[in-house]
Amino acid sequence: MFFCILFNYTILRDTKDVLVVTAPGSGAEIIPFLKTWVNLPMAIGFTILYTKLANVLNNEQLFYCCIIPFILFFGSFAFLIYPLRDVLHPTAWAENALETMGPRFAGPIAIVRNWTYCLFYVMAELWGSVVVSVLFWGFANQITTVDEAKQFYPLFGLGANVALIFSGRAVKIFSQIRAGLPAGVDGWGLSLKGLMGMVVIGGFLITSVFYYLNRTVVPRVRDAQPKKIKKKKEPMSVAESFKFLAASPYIRDLAMLVVAYGISINLVEVTWKSKLKAQFPNPNDYSAFMGDFSTATGAVTFTMMIVSRWIFKRFGWGMAALITPSVLLITGVLFFSLVLFSDTLTPALAGLGFTPLFAAVLVGAAQNIFSKASKYSLFDPCKEMAYIPLDDETKTKGKAAIDVICNPLGKSGGALIQQFMIIGFGSLAASTPYLGMILLVVVVGWLLAAKDLDWRFSAAQAEMEGAKEI
Repeated sequence: MFFCILFNYTILRDTKDVLVVTAPGSGAEIIPFLKTWVNLPMAIGFTILYTKLANVLNNEQLFYCCIIPFILFFGSFAFLIYPLRDVLHPTAWAENALETMGPRFAGPIAIVRNWTYCLFYVMAELWGSVVVSVLFWGFANQITTVDEAKQFYPLFGLGANVALIFSGRAVKIFSQIRAGLPAGVDGWGLSLKGLMGMVVIGGFLITSVFYYLNRTVVPRVRDAQPKKIKKKKEPMSVAESFKFLAASPYIRDLAMLVVAYGISINLVEVTWKSKLKAQFPNPNDYSAFMGDFSTATGAVTFTMMIVSRWIFKRFGWGMAALITPSVLLITGVLFFSLVLFSDTLTPALAGLGFTPLFAAVLVGAAQNIFSKASKYSLFDPCKEMAYIPLDDETKTKGKAAIDVICNPLGKSGGALIQQFMIIGFGSLAASTPYLGMILLVVVVGWLLAAKDLDWRFSAAQAEMEGAKEI
């Protein structure tokens, strides 16, 4: 299941970036506006709907209700929506609005102009939040103990992140096919049909395996677990759910981890993608580079997954939780330093055969690769283990609120910061020094939250072990 989920996610992630960044009248500057004004409201709407459905559906029904709309959308985008893009996109209106309002509002105007691409972008983002975090990890947490999680969660990721290598190759192959097509052939349309066809097949494989597990493996696992005395509770409303979660320091620490990661990675990633578009203005070249990027991410993550089992065993949860913010801080400092001092470093880089722009692209790629690898191998397993000692209600609703709202909230927080910078300073490049300082503050807060959650998690785990003995 996890292999197929991440295979799909990598294809969707690489495709969504190429669609919106290289779209007419668009660029990397569109991403902060998109994450704040489109992605966040849709994430909040999903969480409200999910909370209501969780009160009336069982876990298996909830899984199907969430994943099937994604499969239908991505299939319909390639075969129906994209071919009709010229009819659906208000290009003339957007060009007139840009002349009237000026380039500072290019981001919001580009969202309206390319609204179908932006909808694809948001659905791809939600796939990561909903299917990866809520559906898969929620399912795993319901049938796994903390001791089992320490042993098997890194292995889940180890097998699944091989998917990044395969999906990265798939994106690269379709990029090469597009580049070799004769003039007049819609290469993107052909590529989307192939890539989304694989996504649809992967989606049905996920649901089939989930159905099989619920009929064969899950009943035996649940029978082997200690029986819990359930207290009858009236379903909480959405507002009551958020109030309940906000009152828990444990959940607040978890939320801080997720929000801080979203802000931190977004502050670096958008600046990097602006450099990436400057280096690869052609969509085929951009897509091919992203394919190589995903393959490299998969290879590095695979290695770190192996190491992570040793880290959990030797140093415990607390040390594992501190590694991801430390990696992001170190690599982020290197990237921003290269961007800020590119003029000073030009002679040295020329001696190595690099331009400052290409060097920034490579260092930014390395920063993203190692940050994402540490996230997949350490941050995600740590976060998911932290849910296990919680009671069922807190686990289900807390996970939905944190993973679906806090994840895009973190990205939107970083995006909102960048919007103020773009409008205030006129461009993303002019605001780079301030983004570097904000990154430092956010990561320090992240480290403090991880330290606080460490002892809370240990106490909750000890309480759960004590309850089992009784």
